[in-house]
Amino acid sequence: MRDRHHPKTGALRLKLMAGAALCALPIWGIADLAEAQSQTQPQATTTTQATAPQRGEDGLVPGSLYVEADQAERQGDIVTAKGGEADDRVFSRYQDYTLRAEDVQYDLKTGISTAAGQVELIAPDGTVLHASEIQLDKDMKTGIATDLATRTPQGATLMAASAVRRSENVSELNRVYFLPCPVCENDPKAKPGLSLTAEKAVQDENLRAITYRNVVVRFGDVPVFYTPYLAHPDPTVDRASGFLFPRFDYDEARGLSVEVPYLHVVSKSEDWLLSPRLNTSVPPFLNAQWRRRFNSGTIVARGGYTYAKNFGDFDLDNDGKAESNVNFGDRTSRSYILAHGEFDLQGPWRWGFTAERVSDKTLFDRYDVQNPYQDNGLYYGDRRRLISQLYAERQTERSYLSVAAFSIQSLRVSEFSPLTPALNEFESDNTLPLVAPIIDARWEPEGPILGGRLRLRGSAVALTRDAYVGYPTLRPEIVPPTVTADLPGIDSRRITGQVDWRRVFITRPGMRIEPFVDLRGDIYSVSDLPPFLGLDSETITRARTTAGVDVSYPLYRPFAGNGSIVLEPMAQLSISNEADMDRLIPIEGSQTLELDHISLFSTDRFPGYDLLEGGLRFTAGGRATVNWADGRSASLFIGRSFRDESERAFLVPVPDSPTELYDPSGLARRNSDWVVQGTFDPSDRVRGWFHAVMDGEGTLRRAEATISGDWGRRNSGALSYIVDSSNPLAGPLNRNYEFVQLAAQQFVYRNWGVTVRGIADLERDIITRSEVGLLYDDDCFRLEFGWRRDNTRVRPTGPSEGVFIRLNLVTFGGNGYDHTELR
Repeated sequence: MRDRHHPKTGALRLKLMAGAALCALPIWGIADLAEAQSQTQPQATTTTQATAPQRGEDGLVPGSLYVEADQAERQGDIVTAKGGEADDRVFSRYQDYTLRAEDVQYDLKTGISTAAGQVELIAPDGTVLHASEIQLDKDMKTGIATDLATRTPQGATLMAASAVRRSENVSELNRVYFLPCPVCENDPKAKPGLSLTAEKAVQDENLRAITYRNVVVRFGDVPVFYTPYLAHPDPTVDRASGFLFPRFDYDEARGLSVEVPYLHVVSKSEDWLLSPRLNTSVPPFLNAQWRRRFNSGTIVARGGYTYAKNFGDFDLDNDGKAESNVNFGDRTSRSYILAHGEFDLQGPWRWGFTAERVSDKTLFDRYDVQNPYQDNGLYYGDRRRLISQLYAERQTERSYLSVAAFSIQSLRVSEFSPLTPALNEFESDNTLPLVAPIIDARWEPEGPILGGRLRLRGSAVALTRDAYVGYPTLRPEIVPPTVTADLPGIDSRRITGQVDWRRVFITRPGMRIEPFVDLRGDIYSVSDLPPFLGLDSETITRARTTAGVDVSYPLYRPFAGNGSIVLEPMAQLSISNEADMDRLIPIEGSQTLELDHISLFSTDRFPGYDLLEGGLRFTAGGRATVNWADGRSASLFIGRSFRDESERAFLVPVPDSPTELYDPSGLARRNSDWVVQGTFDPSDRVRGWFHAVMDGEGTLRRAEATISGDWGRRNSGALSYIVDSSNPLAGPLNRNYEFVQLAAQQFVYRNWGVTVRGIADLERDIITRSEVGLLYDDDCFRLEFGWRRDNTRVRPTGPSEGVFIRLNLVTFGGNGYDHTELR
């Protein structure tokens, strides 16, 4: 077999002349020949041009044509090139198009070109067209093809018995077969999952759409749907106006719901998505999304609106039992907005914003709004908290500056109702601060300072509250047992400056020694203090100096068979002046701490700036990593910290007994909690990770573990476990938890399988969320149909169960519930 992508010695030599007539030829036409002879032996084919303009990707200058054929002849105005079968066909290149055919004929007088016999045309974008015969005029605006088949780079296939190109932009196809996805060529028994046949199809390249007449949609070989008319975007279109696949579901409170999305494409850089949801038991809910791309950035805005009563499980007759799915309250406007934008300006600056608000704290739950909690912007709102912010950043190789302001809306339940979720009490937004501004800056001078790396940091923040909060705004020891509700919120401001210097020494045996010095100063200003403290405002200053050294000694030993083991003992010794824990310093950014193998060796182990450590501290740990052949590995880290004195300021009130204190951080005692962390990859199909924190007696306080794997070609599963038992006292405000999460899919016969997802609340001994479904998945689309139940305590309608349908198409996108909501 010969490769006709490259000229061979001995092929026919054709000299092609450039000119205006050549530019009008079809892509598989043959130019006017200055010289052509019939040859019995193949000869090399070359192309010449009078000038040397810029060459294209195929190496040809504009307007030039490359042809390679076993035979070529001219009789009058008819030029004919002939080849054999398979790879011995005529081969030609023109304007980055490639043509193969057994026979190619060109009429010099009319400009009509014809290619016949296993015709294959490859466009620059990768689209491949096959036909028995193709004929086009000299302007490539009209033509005819028989036995047409084409495949796009996206994998869609379109076939027709005949095709007529009516104009430059409109093509008509008869007896059409369309497959929107690739067919498995390696499996002779494989059948297309989704396909359609039609009596006629018209492709309009201006509209970039295909319309069909008398359409039959088939699932495998079974016809499942008929319509006299159907239209969809051309498979090469990224976006096109039109209806998307609807979404169906059933909920006991909303009834049967159908959401019909309509996409309106304004331009290449702007579109609208309107998604009205119609419900049988409650008024409709309109969702909308607007996206716009600018020269320097992008804006994405989502929103929803309805005019309706509230609904949920509510005790109307005061008999102590909640009636299900009750509409109560007045009809009113209920809505949400979730918007974000990000803009990269010229130079080192960029800026952005988020706008996230909802009228009802349970609106997302009642109307099943998809993915309401997303990470956008400079600062993230966590689960069930929305954040609206405006920020600007400046970053260079050696400096960073950010300035921002934000406010928070909480959708968290502060106290669950034992009667019905509709009576849950939510966290008040007035107790959350307005943060404006918050500033963070870092700078490193170029080159070493005293042989090491020097980093300067600065930070400032101002917090304003409308309502009084005791702890953590005030220390537990000064919060009275009862306060009046009309006290003002405590406002605070902080400015911090920090200097950090480190230098690395590596000894000849390979020990790493890293001395460091850290200098830090804070200024706090607190105002609107409650009257029982006897003062309205206060200014607090404090300074901390820390010096220490990090030491590690990696040890490596190879195994026979490409394996190895790495042992890395590590330690840190540091000393600081006594930490100033003034009782009026609010604890805003240091409330939560997750000890791990990184934070354990940090100079400031608490996040934020409000809590800091002082005195003499020693931290020790070690990591062992084993590597085997084929990428298999396992690692284990164990570490702990010791201090000369305990720190009572790290203790916090027990939620159900404010007079009692406990240590959620694991750092209040002289000996910290143990940190155990590891990974294991026993094969390329199984992966695992775990993290645990235990106290000195070996009691598990917090842990998280995940194992995932895949088997066969598409079977997969993941199992996760997470627990927090740090709160020592049970009660309605206890936030200890223990969950197991499972997600798996198993194919049973060919493309058919089952899928299961769920979360089990082991603390309450219930299944929080669960799904069981039937699955069909091939290269064309994925369809899931099943049953789900939602038993979360936040839903005002209580437990809900119903049917779900998910559909995702390779070519046209999809819809359905997002799997990440099972968290």
